[in-house]
Amino acid sequence: MHKLLACYDYILRLASHAKATYYLFLLSVAESSFFPIPPDVMLLPMCLAQPNRVWRLAGITTIGSALGGVIGYAIGAYAFGFIESVLVDSGYMDSYLHAVRWFEEWGFWAIFVAGFSPIPYKVFTIAGGAMGMALFPFVVASFIGRGARFYLLALLIRVFGHTADSLVRKHMDRIGWMMVGMILIGIIVLSMK
Repeated sequence: MHKLLACYDYILRLASHAKATYYLFLLSVAESSFFPIPPDVMLLPMCLAQPNRVWRLAGITTIGSALGGVIGYAIGAYAFGFIESVLVDSGYMDSYLHAVRWFEEWGFWAIFVAGFSPIPYKVFTIAGGAMGMALFPFVVASFIGRGARFYLLALLIRVFGHTADSLVRKHMDRIGWMMVGMILIGIIVLSMK
């Protein structure tokens, strides 16, 4: 856990670097495929420091995350046997199995909802590839789900400024699960018609 905290602190320092936008993009790619720290930790301070650029920063994060999702998909599709022990060793296997159940039950909607879920997104991208989800719907769901998450964060920063930082940190899990619940209710209502 100490190494993870040190990594988190390092990423926060990168947020103020002159090339922070590039680092944000790379972090977004890495997080969706293999890295444990979500891009929110860099997006949030960058948006607070540059409130006029929140939409651009959310867009960069969304594109990077969707691209990283395709890499995670490829890992799941072509290299799952090599990384299965890594999932077990890093404590992600239960989350992976949870993602598999979501895919079996919801298909396309699983990757969409995963964009908001507190369950690590990389687990869903790998599961999507391992389960052979069609690539085009996977990419569309990734863009919409992840984009909604990052643009919502940008909107909160734009509207509430520094107050949003403490709100997001304090209630991140609740916000994520509320969004998942609202999306699931929408899916159920649409499927009943």
